[in-house]
Amino acid sequence: MAHVDDTEYYGHGTAAERWERAQMFFDAKEYAAAARVLDGLVAEVPEQVAPRLLLARAYYHSAQLRRAETELRAVLERDPVETYARLMLGRTLQRQGRDADAEPHLRMAAALSGDFTVTPDKA
Repeated sequence: MAHVDDTEYYGHGTAAERWERAQMFFDAKEYAAAARVLDGLVAEVPEQVAPRLLLARAYYHSAQLRRAETELRAVLERDPVETYARLMLGRTLQRQGRDADAEPHLRMAAALSGDFTVTPDKA
Protein backbone atom coordinates (compact mmCIF):
# COMPACT_ATOMS: atom_id res chain seq x y z
CA MET A 1 0.00 0.00 0.00
CA ALA A 2 1.39 3.39 -0.97
CA HIS A 3 2.17 5.85 1.80
CA VAL A 4 0.05 8.99 1.62
CA ASP A 5 1.62 12.13 3.03
CA ASP A 6 -0.61 13.49 5.81
CA THR A 7 -0.20 17.07 4.63
CA GLU A 8 -1.27 16.00 1.15
CA TYR A 9 -4.43 14.35 2.51
CA TYR A 10 -5.44 17.17 4.85
CA GLY A 11 -4.63 19.85 2.29
CA HIS A 12 -6.09 18.10 -0.76
CA GLY A 13 -8.93 19.63 -2.73
CA THR A 14 -10.51 23.01 -3.19
CA ALA A 15 -11.14 25.32 -0.28
CA ALA A 16 -14.82 24.31 -0.34
CA GLU A 17 -13.94 20.60 -0.29
CA ARG A 18 -11.53 21.10 2.62
CA TRP A 19 -14.17 23.14 4.49
CA GLU A 20 -16.65 20.26 4.07
CA ARG A 21 -14.02 17.72 5.15
CA ALA A 22 -13.18 19.78 8.24
CA GLN A 23 -16.86 20.02 9.17
CA MET A 24 -17.26 16.25 8.75
CA PHE A 25 -14.27 15.60 11.04
CA PHE A 26 -15.63 18.10 13.57
CA ASP A 27 -19.12 16.58 13.50
CA ALA A 28 -17.53 13.14 14.04
CA LYS A 29 -15.70 14.57 17.09
CA GLU A 30 -12.36 14.08 15.32
CA TYR A 31 -11.20 17.49 16.51
CA ALA A 32 -7.47 17.04 15.89
CA ALA A 33 -8.14 15.96 12.29
CA ALA A 34 -10.51 18.90 11.79
CA ALA A 35 -7.84 21.26 13.13
CA ARG A 36 -5.27 19.86 10.67
CA VAL A 37 -7.55 20.60 7.73
CA LEU A 38 -8.62 23.99 9.07
CA ASP A 39 -5.10 25.14 9.88
CA GLY A 40 -4.20 25.17 6.19
CA LEU A 41 -7.53 26.68 5.21
CA VAL A 42 -7.18 29.52 7.73
CA ALA A 43 -3.66 30.23 6.46
CA GLU A 44 -5.07 30.45 2.95
CA VAL A 45 -8.07 32.67 3.79
CA PRO A 46 -7.17 34.44 7.07
CA GLU A 47 -9.84 37.09 6.59
CA GLN A 48 -12.70 34.58 6.75
CA VAL A 49 -14.17 34.22 10.23
CA ALA A 50 -16.02 30.88 9.89
CA PRO A 51 -12.98 28.61 9.30
CA ARG A 52 -11.03 30.36 12.06
CA LEU A 53 -13.95 30.02 14.49
CA LEU A 54 -14.33 26.31 13.71
CA LEU A 55 -10.55 25.92 14.14
CA ALA A 56 -10.80 27.56 17.56
CA ARG A 57 -13.64 25.20 18.48
CA ALA A 58 -11.60 22.18 17.33
CA TYR A 59 -8.68 23.35 19.45
CA TYR A 60 -10.98 23.95 22.42
CA HIS A 61 -12.52 20.49 22.20
CA SER A 62 -9.10 18.84 21.85
CA ALA A 63 -7.83 20.77 24.93
CA GLN A 64 -5.40 22.90 22.93
CA LEU A 65 -6.52 25.93 24.88
CA ARG A 66 -3.67 28.32 24.06
CA ARG A 67 -4.21 27.71 20.35
CA ALA A 68 -7.96 28.18 20.79
CA GLU A 69 -7.31 31.46 22.60
CA THR A 70 -5.02 32.67 19.79
CA GLU A 71 -7.62 31.91 17.10
CA LEU A 72 -10.47 33.46 19.08
CA ARG A 73 -8.48 36.65 19.63
CA ALA A 74 -7.80 36.76 15.87
CA VAL A 75 -11.54 36.40 15.17
CA LEU A 76 -12.32 39.22 17.60
CA GLU A 77 -9.70 41.48 16.01
CA ARG A 78 -11.62 41.14 12.74
CA ASP A 79 -15.09 41.19 14.28
CA PRO A 80 -15.19 42.56 17.85
CA VAL A 81 -18.93 41.90 18.19
CA GLU A 82 -18.78 38.22 17.19
CA THR A 83 -20.80 37.02 20.18
CA TYR A 84 -19.95 33.33 19.98
CA ALA A 85 -16.20 34.02 19.72
CA ARG A 86 -16.47 36.33 22.73
CA LEU A 87 -18.29 33.63 24.73
CA MET A 88 -15.83 30.94 23.67
CA LEU A 89 -12.86 33.12 24.58
CA GLY A 90 -14.33 33.58 28.05
CA ARG A 91 -14.86 29.85 28.45
CA THR A 92 -11.39 29.08 27.10
CA LEU A 93 -9.84 31.44 29.61
CA GLN A 94 -11.94 29.89 32.40
CA ARG A 95 -10.72 26.42 31.44
CA GLN A 96 -7.18 27.74 31.83
CA GLY A 97 -8.01 28.94 35.33
CA ARG A 98 -7.95 32.59 34.24
CA ASP A 99 -11.32 33.64 35.63
CA ALA A 100 -10.43 37.33 36.00
CA ASP A 101 -9.40 37.47 32.32
CA ALA A 102 -12.54 35.57 31.31
CA GLU A 103 -15.08 37.75 33.13
CA PRO A 104 -15.13 40.80 30.80
CA HIS A 105 -15.51 38.55 27.73
CA LEU A 106 -18.36 36.61 29.30
CA ARG A 107 -20.13 39.82 30.34
CA MET A 108 -19.73 41.31 26.86
CA ALA A 109 -21.00 38.09 25.23
CA ALA A 110 -24.07 38.20 27.49
CA ALA A 111 -24.69 41.86 26.65
CA LEU A 112 -24.25 41.24 22.91
CA SER A 113 -26.72 38.37 23.03
CA GLY A 114 -29.25 40.50 24.91
CA ASP A 115 -28.89 38.59 28.17
CA PHE A 116 -28.95 41.34 30.76
CA THR A 117 -29.96 39.14 33.68
CA VAL A 118 -28.03 39.65 36.87
CA THR A 119 -26.98 36.54 38.71
CA PRO A 120 -27.89 36.48 42.43
CA ASP A 121 -24.26 36.55 43.57
CA LYS A 122 -23.64 39.65 41.45
CA ALA A 123 -26.74 41.61 42.56
